[in-house]
Amino acid sequence: MATKIETLAAALPPALGDKLQGVTTALGEVTAVISPAGLPDAMRALRDRPELRFETMVDLCGVDYSAYGGTRPDMDYFGSDATPAEPVDPRQHEKRFAVVYHLLSLAHNWRLRVRAFAVDDNFPVVPSVIDVWPCANWYEREAFDFFGIMFTGHPDLRRILTDYGFVGHPFRKDFPLSGHVEMRYDPEQGRVIYQPVSIEPREVVPRIIREDHYADSE
Repeated sequence: MATKIETLAAALPPALGDKLQGVTTALGEVTAVISPAGLPDAMRALRDRPELRFETMVDLCGVDYSAYGGTRPDMDYFGSDATPAEPVDPRQHEKRFAVVYHLLSLAHNWRLRVRAFAVDDNFPVVPSVIDVWPCANWYEREAFDFFGIMFTGHPDLRRILTDYGFVGHPFRKDFPLSGHVEMRYDPEQGRVIYQPVSIEPREVVPRIIREDHYADSE
């Protein structure tokens, strides 16, 4: 008898057709990769088709896969590392930016992760899913604010957590950990002002450097 995970994974290809770019199962979870162009229709199918019934979008977030899973001969880079200055090859994902959705079906008591990769690394754009799940509004604003991902069809796409005049997108891997500016109170002007950051750039998360067979016993 097929498990619930196997049943869900088998139901996705006939329901989504050519909009579905791949399905994987790992650690008891199903992940579907959907093309950005087909995302709105695919999300409606996931919500409305009786064999799927994902009524609830639990979460939406942006991801910067820059150098994720890439390697150099003498070093392994993992998700906690800042983007290295040196080129890494091969990169695990062809595209840099993705939007990840976590869906829940109350009717069937199962969950699904959906991933959509933006086509252009320099100007990432993904269709909005507000028409499918209105709760996506603030989540998409957050992904725009932190990652610079644009959502076509969003009615009010503007920053939500950073300051009004903030420059850049702080969750991108190439954004400096120390930022670009700092705030301080200026007693002469009697107000808070911005100025160029005065501390030296630093990396607070050490890179993981492992030699071949580092765990082998001698």
